[in-house]
Amino acid sequence: MKINQWSEEDRPREKLERLGAQALSSAELLAILIGSGSTRESAVDLMKRVLGDCNNNLNTLGKKTVRELTAYNGMGPAKAITILAACELGKRRQLEKAEEREDLGSATAIYNHIHPLVQDLDVEEAWVLLMNRSFKLIKRMRLSHGGLSETAVDVRLIIKEALLANATVIALCHNHPSNNAQPSAEDDRLTQRLKAACDTMRIYLADHVIVTDGRYYSYCEEGRL
Repeated sequence: MKINQWSEEDRPREKLERLGAQALSSAELLAILIGSGSTRESAVDLMKRVLGDCNNNLNTLGKKTVRELTAYNGMGPAKAITILAACELGKRRQLEKAEEREDLGSATAIYNHIHPLVQDLDVEEAWVLLMNRSFKLIKRMRLSHGGLSETAVDVRLIIKEALLANATVIALCHNHPSNNAQPSAEDDRLTQRLKAACDTMRIYLADHVIVTDGRYYSYCEEGRL
């Protein structure tokens, strides 16, 4: 039976999307790479057979040649090359050091991160920093350009992006081209709305930092969060 005839919950691609790559067997992951098997067996069954001949060891699989892999029915040169390329990438990943995420656990660190992005702007830009519980940066995202208001900065979008990134801590930042770091009434209202939304969704609002050239205002340091 072809994979597209399987129940949707058993198909490797759909299973990965639903449960994550760690839920799939090595044969299922390799089947996603090669895409199809032969008229006699599915891609998963083909890769089970290949792995069985490698004692189910991916290191042994990576030592195979294109010629050895194409000896299997249903395994053409393109599929063999794809498998060996994936094995090589896995080997290189092991050799590389994990990327160090930036620590943004203070207003000064947040300022130093955002200031280079906005220091030359003559309009306001708002950014959100999405972090894990250790205040390590997961992702940064520009929210608005040309003004800061409750309409320009969509609190719902911030919460949505935080949830999609599995962020448990966020920080809001924006610049004041006037070089006056003091918050406006609009800044205060936006901060309060975002804080209320974060509290509802159990996300920690670490700070709202207003950036100017050489100075910043931190709602956290001022005890306003």
